Amino acid sequence: MDERTAQVAEQLLLIERELRQLGWWQSEAPSAEALASQAPFCVDTLAFEQWLQWIFLPRMKMLLESASPLPRASGIKEMAEMAYREQPQRARGLLELLGEFDRLLTRA
Repeated sequence: MDERTAQVAEQLLLIERELRQLGWWQSEAPSAEALASQAPFCVDTLAFEQWLQWIFLPRMKMLLESASPLPRASGIKEMAEMAYREQPQRARGLLELLGEFDRLLTRA
């Protein structure tokens, strides 16, 4: 088992909590078509926080629950910085959490 598993699981919970605190957590899923986008991060159909909630978090949780290998790298903070360039102060906590997630995956 990867020694990062517990830390990654905790980080995912912190990311979810931050999305909720920011008011960016949604109770209803986007349409199946929006979720099926082939564009990176579903940039053509979802806001970044929607991608985090409906694509990223579930996929990472699935990896953890199935004991699948974790990725060896992540650049999710960089994408978040681009997505929130107009509101960096509001997204500061989320950016920090995503940066820590990137560091956890890189520490293989």
